[in-house]
Amino acid sequence: MLQEFRRGQKLMGNHFELTVVDDDAQQAEAGIDAAIAEISRIEQLLTTYNDNSQTNQVNAMAGIRPVKVDPEMFALIRRAQRIATVTDGAFDITYGSVDRSLWNFDRNMKALPDKATAKKSVHLINYRNVLLNELEGTVFLRERGMRIGFGGIGKGYAAEQAKQVLISLGVKSGIVNASGDLCAWGTQADGKPWTVGIAHPDLAGAPFSAMEISGLAVATSGNYEKYVVIDGKRYSHTIHPKTGLPVSGIKSVTIICNNAELADAMTTPVMVMGVEAGLALINQIPGLSCLIISDDNQLFVSKNIKLHYA
Repeated sequence: MLQEFRRGQKLMGNHFELTVVDDDAQQAEAGIDAAIAEISRIEQLLTTYNDNSQTNQVNAMAGIRPVKVDPEMFALIRRAQRIATVTDGAFDITYGSVDRSLWNFDRNMKALPDKATAKKSVHLINYRNVLLNELEGTVFLRERGMRIGFGGIGKGYAAEQAKQVLISLGVKSGIVNASGDLCAWGTQADGKPWTVGIAHPDLAGAPFSAMEISGLAVATSGNYEKYVVIDGKRYSHTIHPKTGLPVSGIKSVTIICNNAELADAMTTPVMVMGVEAGLALINQIPGLSCLIISDDNQLFVSKNIKLHYA
């Protein structure tokens, strides 16, 4: 008899929950073990918390020399660069170069920095200064002080890879949930499709709609957990990579597509671009859908999205 086997674990600084549908407990647990091992491997590859990681080796050699990296990391950076190009830098893995000393986003923050100071804080953010050498398999950050990081894409990549590991082991149905960025395939144990609730940003844990997600990936980014209010206006902890100022106008963005890496990567640029430009971009990309809640609680959806309202 088919059952759902579930396990949660902290990985990559986030809570991952893996669900596998199987009729064999031992087989299900072995699959979850393998998926967790894959996520842990990716964490070691991408982390900035280990001086010996390839990410930190690239950062340490910024402005000095190219660094040879694993083909896997090289390919991930190349895909990230393509997303940066499509979003005109609203997504940018050199986001790690931002001067964090300006931002603490605690509730005591009463004013934004002036525009010149903010702009200076992001002067090293520029995806065009990440130079990839296909022949040598190297990555070079053109300016000293530049830093790359995978916070905007790594979690989705890990979820997607964990899913592929499970599928390769014969798991026909499951979910990999990386703190709300998730991918699902197959059906629940009772044969019904997997569904996900879309949370209301002002009511934690209270979904206002739901959608079927079997065969899809979903990622959500929002300013409802970390933000400041200055002069009555809410500002997200997401910093605009071109201005250095926090973005405003959107409470949450949910991206739906067939790949968790892409879904994860596309949430931040829509937050940065705003409702109108963000929707226009998503509507131009086949296979992508999005749901946006603005600061004034208006709901905007892209084409071809199907919601079931609670």
